[in-house]
Amino acid sequence: MKIWLNGVLQDPAAAGLSPLDHGLTTGDGVFETVKIVDGQPFAVSKHLDRLVRSATGLGLPAPDRDQVERAIAEVVKADPDIAFGRLRITYTGGVSPLSSDRGSNGPTLVVATQPIERPAPSTAIVTVPWVRNERSAVAGLKTTSYAENVRALAYAKERGGSEAIFANTVGDLCEGTGSNIFCVYGGELVTPTLESGALAGVTRALVIAWFGAVERDVPLARLAEADEIFLTSTTRDVQAVHRCDARDLSTPGEVTAAVAKVFAERSAEDVDP
Repeated sequence: MKIWLNGVLQDPAAAGLSPLDHGLTTGDGVFETVKIVDGQPFAVSKHLDRLVRSATGLGLPAPDRDQVERAIAEVVKADPDIAFGRLRITYTGGVSPLSSDRGSNGPTLVVATQPIERPAPSTAIVTVPWVRNERSAVAGLKTTSYAENVRALAYAKERGGSEAIFANTVGDLCEGTGSNIFCVYGGELVTPTLESGALAGVTRALVIAWFGAVERDVPLARLAEADEIFLTSTTRDVQAVHRCDARDLSTPGEVTAAVAKVFAERSAEDVDP
């Protein structure tokens, strides 16, 4: 694992973050996770586009893209043998008072790499009793305020799942803690709209562009009627769902398999689509 912190490549054991950093004290920050395959980060431009959108949406100054790109290049060069992993970009409000007010010292930028296990070809999901607030000030932003997701994911894992699925405040299907969800109904591929409160996932957007899908609000109750379900995320790519709550599904379904094939082929052709 390698860490780049505010301009310096550091050993993880020696890297230090101020206890007054606003990302730590209030969760005032945004982040991106980029997939690494054979030492090569994937879709960096799209991830940086979203990093900027999230930061400015949170009221932080726009990150210096050139600086972030240099940091990515340095950590990847320093850790070139990752067969499969994640590169995490974290951008916070920086050293600030112990309150909701931001300080004047400027943001903190951290870029780190970490090898991880490849995801299983299919997974189980669990719907949770909490909801996403599609009218929240941070709806659609990829912020570091992740306690809600941590709690929901633990709930799902206690029930045999690897991902928790949220509805929104009006009872429509929304998203997972770190994934977007797609359903197949009578051969039609459907995914919740961004207005549902779902994050504009990079993999989600590529699936829509490369394969096509209908963006439509779906009542959570209709999840039980889906012929096929799959998740998309940076490290999952396209992952079939073999169990939703207590219901088993055959995997991979015909549409899921086709989407996964197209995604694998197109992403292999271009590492920065």
